[in-house]
Amino acid sequence: MNKKTIRDIDVNGKRVLVRVDFNVPQDKTDGHITDDRRIREALPTINYLLDHGAALILMSHLGRPKGNDPKYSLKPVAARLQELLTAEGRKNSVYMADDVIGDVISAQARALKPGEILLLENVRFAPEEEKDDPAFARELAQLGDVYVNDAFGSAHRAHASTHGVTKHLPAHAGFLMEKELNYLGNALDDPKHPFVAILGGAKIGDKIGVIENLLPKVDHILIGGGMANTFAQAMNYPIGDSLAEGDKLDLARETMRKSSGKLVFPVDWVIADKFAADAEAKVVDVENVPAGWRILDIGPESIKLFESYLQDAKTVVWNGPMGVFEFPKFADGTLELAKFLATVPDAITVIGGGDTAAAVEKAGVASKMSHVSTGGGASLEFMEGRPLPGVQALQNK
Repeated sequence: MNKKTIRDIDVNGKRVLVRVDFNVPQDKTDGHITDDRRIREALPTINYLLDHGAALILMSHLGRPKGNDPKYSLKPVAARLQELLTAEGRKNSVYMADDVIGDVISAQARALKPGEILLLENVRFAPEEEKDDPAFARELAQLGDVYVNDAFGSAHRAHASTHGVTKHLPAHAGFLMEKELNYLGNALDDPKHPFVAILGGAKIGDKIGVIENLLPKVDHILIGGGMANTFAQAMNYPIGDSLAEGDKLDLARETMRKSSGKLVFPVDWVIADKFAADAEAKVVDVENVPAGWRILDIGPESIKLFESYLQDAKTVVWNGPMGVFEFPKFADGTLELAKFLATVPDAITVIGGGDTAAAVEKAGVASKMSHVSTGGGASLEFMEGRPLPGVQALQNK
């Protein structure tokens, strides 16, 4: 973490433009926020800046709107942020903007007093955001005196609010960005051994870069999820009607050949007669998947096998579920590993965002992990060793 942070700037009396990640899940019927963790994770940065005399202009995206769609408005987020600040005994006011840029927004930003917060409307309502449009980025930058990026979950995108604005304002990391980079960076660059990675998810193609980057660093990689099916097929095991990448079999074989025995695969499966929550389920070993059935989770012996590699681990990085954990019948592999990981003594446990973060929350053990990332795609690209545009654009120390 060689980037300047908000500790390195004097923000007293300044307007600070802060990119946060308020892309929170909402109930599809009434828009109620179902998980406010990303808002809560931004509070240390927000509170620090307020306590040091700044006025804040916050910007975030929410979902993937096609133009200005009220369903993706940040108004519920503004209300929730106000509730969280009030619950902390703070008297700071949160104002909601009706747009992203324009004369009215500029006037609102200029009128802010220290300790006040203006939340811009969803930056993706403006098509120029995802194009990293220079004119749009310049207009965003004119709203503040200093720029802070605390949105690790969007750091892998070269968008106007994460990248373009840094060409016009001094750019610093917020505390959440710093925490993400420290935990992920230390886990990958200076891990305590044994270092074990757990990789799941659907496709080898999505994770091959991660595997290649991790192999020289780890002691073992435990493979689950749909990508394990492709490896199984590459080893000539029957997989029935399971999801697999037939065009990646040679890649799977080559990856195994180069892995020096570090890849650990399931030895049994939980299979289903259809892809549905109410499917008939049974456990079979890896050599006995019947035709017409599909693999939806790792089996109990595989869970025990994986736990045997985790029990002495000192660093664990996990990205991707072990099965279709949205269906209770096929969630045991993911949830049992999460619960076991919470009991491993003295281990640094770093959980990739997205589905993996949701899984440890569902297992009730998120608070027992060393770090649960707020960024799914960003943490995945970081684990691949790819540069993140939103991080590269921040000022070096």
